[in-house]
Amino acid sequence: MTTAKSNIDSLVVALDVPTAQEAISLARRLQGRVGMFKIGLELFCAQGPAFIREIQAFAPVFLDLKLHDIPTTVHRALEALLPLDPALIDIHTQGGPAMIEAAAEAVRAHRQRGGRTQLLGVTVLTSLDREALTRLGLATDPGDMALHLARLAKECGCDGVVCSAQEAASVRDACGEAFHRLTPGIRPRGGAVQDQARVVSPSQALRNGSTWLVVGRPITRAEDPAAAADAILAEMAEA
Repeated sequence: MTTAKSNIDSLVVALDVPTAQEAISLARRLQGRVGMFKIGLELFCAQGPAFIREIQAFAPVFLDLKLHDIPTTVHRALEALLPLDPALIDIHTQGGPAMIEAAAEAVRAHRQRGGRTQLLGVTVLTSLDREALTRLGLATDPGDMALHLARLAKECGCDGVVCSAQEAASVRDACGEAFHRLTPGIRPRGGAVQDQARVVSPSQALRNGSTWLVVGRPITRAEDPAAAADAILAEMAEA
């Protein structure tokens, strides 16, 4: 495979599978083709913290737990999780400024001790569109809300945000190139949208300014996950 390393570094594969055996099998098959593996709530709850170290043998981990609670609880939860030293960990920005600042404080302290973890703030889930936000009592455009929350995340100490690739350019312009943009809802051309509302192709996501692209089912449920990852990387190379 001759794909540029920068494209590999930008590809995050979501190991949203029910068992450790499936996750390790996928990680082994995809090693060297992806920059990071995402471990979410399902697998983390099923397998526990020690499992993160097993996956880290294949690639760095984005620990996608979307913490959202009172500031003290989030701070203490991060203190319990950060010894795993994931490359990325996230919180919900809708927890408010004090919660974001408490999380950022915990991550800063971890880095001062030699850790590598960066903190991302989740803005608006890519499964939510304007209609869904209205039903939640938030009569706003998802892009406007994501941009507002990205500014808040930066102000309160996050290293970047999780946002739709549709908002990546505006977040970059508002918050600067160094403020990272991790974008789920990535679907290859012609791929099924599934339960995502705001999807973008891999090449367009990079053009829009995404730092990292999260791809799950188009790779993990493919008949040949390695070939599917190569196809995604080829689309990314078009950018």
